[in-house]
Amino acid sequence: MPLHDTAHAFVPYPDVPVASAPTGTLADLRFAAKDLFDVAGYPTGGGSPFVLAMSGIKTTTAPAVQALLDAGARFVGKTVTDELAFSMNGNNAHFGAPVNGAAPERITGGSSSGSAAAVSSGLCDFALGSDTGGSVRAPANHCALYGIRPTHGRISLQGVLDLAPSLDTCGWFARDVQTFARVGAVLLGDDTAPLPARVRLLKPTDVWALVEAPVVDALAEALARVEALAGTATPTQIALESWDVMYWNFRYVQGREAWLTDGPMIERFAPPLGPGVAERFAWSRDVTDAQITAARAFRARFRAHLGALLGHDGVLVMPTMPDIAPLRSESEAGLESYRNRATTMLCSAGLSGFPQISLPLATRHGAPLGLSLLGPAGSDRSLIALAGQL
Repeated sequence: MPLHDTAHAFVPYPDVPVASAPTGTLADLRFAAKDLFDVAGYPTGGGSPFVLAMSGIKTTTAPAVQALLDAGARFVGKTVTDELAFSMNGNNAHFGAPVNGAAPERITGGSSSGSAAAVSSGLCDFALGSDTGGSVRAPANHCALYGIRPTHGRISLQGVLDLAPSLDTCGWFARDVQTFARVGAVLLGDDTAPLPARVRLLKPTDVWALVEAPVVDALAEALARVEALAGTATPTQIALESWDVMYWNFRYVQGREAWLTDGPMIERFAPPLGPGVAERFAWSRDVTDAQITAARAFRARFRAHLGALLGHDGVLVMPTMPDIAPLRSESEAGLESYRNRATTMLCSAGLSGFPQISLPLATRHGAPLGLSLLGPAGSDRSLIALAGQL
């Protein structure tokens, strides 16, 4: 980790040399990895003292990390994650709250909080995170970063701690789109469903209706830039049945899988869980078989619905989050309310498994505000290229 970690972004593990290729497409770049990813010579703590105590020193490196090392990128440390990756605020009750390098008085967002803090504070050039319900997209919005939730299953999660496996993805952050694209070339390979040269831009009015008028106004110039490049966006609606139905079906899938992942450890050791995290696991424990069966069926219907809407050339343009990052002084109740609003906005990519990239194109009250592009499954690098054209 950097000697002077002013952002409190890194887990203070003893430094262990991690070999990287002497040459390669990323040889001039430094990177960090969220402390869910195994790196040989380090433990993997998952933001939990109990998981850290049981980890031991890893002898193998997660394939996603190894691919970056093989491309010449230099590893500089493991970053703080929200506890068990089950939060969106960036405040770990055991390891602290990393500092938002773009708006220090505001939260970083989580659960990839340390990775976003490290990149936004200039402590590395890019960093790996994970995104289950918004854990890359939220910090990207808050910290003026490019961040992606890729097509589900496109990047290996072998050697990475699970939260909800059918929703978990490996994403990353960068301050500039050129670096972001270079990392994407290594991690993603070629698109399986590249977008055509002329995309069909869609404006999901039901997503835009979830944000207040000042946020719409703050994003107007960024939206105009996208439309100048890709053509006027056609109004559409994407929610299936209602946003309330979308939200709860996402929560049921995430909750059941999170409990299957971490519930045995929680029941055996009764570890002290931080605010918000404890309540979410308690709720997750009680998701019923009927709820999860219905939620999985709903997810399949939504994926088909959104896939038909996008076809091979459709791209949604929409706000990433409800607003700029809340202040660090915000109450726990206020943060939970913001998280629930954000989950509603973010669940479309999670339920569909389609890629979404957040672009740091706007500000409000001097704080970053992101605009997102969401495309068909397998169009990840095309979305990054579209972002590059902006």
